[in-house]
Amino acid sequence: MNKTGAIVIIEDDSGDKIILEEIFEELNYKNQVIFFEDSEEALVFLQNTKIEPFLVLSDINMPKLNGIELREKIFNNEDLRQKSIPYLFFSTSAEQEHVVDAYSRSVQGFFIKSNNYKEIKNTIVKIVEYWQECESPHYIKNAQ
Repeated sequence: MNKTGAIVIIEDDSGDKIILEEIFEELNYKNQVIFFEDSEEALVFLQNTKIEPFLVLSDINMPKLNGIELREKIFNNEDLRQKSIPYLFFSTSAEQEHVVDAYSRSVQGFFIKSNNYKEIKNTIVKIVEYWQECESPHYIKNAQ
């Protein structure tokens, strides 16, 4: 996990994206924040970028490739799995089936997006601060 890396946010709802942009601007973390509205574009980015992201915040209900399917594709990609990028769901939906599916695919967290700006901001702070403190294996490409 690269603690100085980008925070990748996959969010197809424009209103939620605006709120998250405002929150990250207020919090002024040093991490670059990269948004994707399309999970397939996010997957291509993660597979091809030289950037080693700090964490991924993903909505679960998205067209084309939903968050669960995206998580599975990332987990099944050896190079991405070895980067130890925390993958968390941040969604308005918390159906029990989604939560079970998420954790069965080794997701590192499932958070509910509140309708309250202050609560969303507090959740983001907790997430980022937790992962900044967390230790993970150091990733070295092509290490044997």
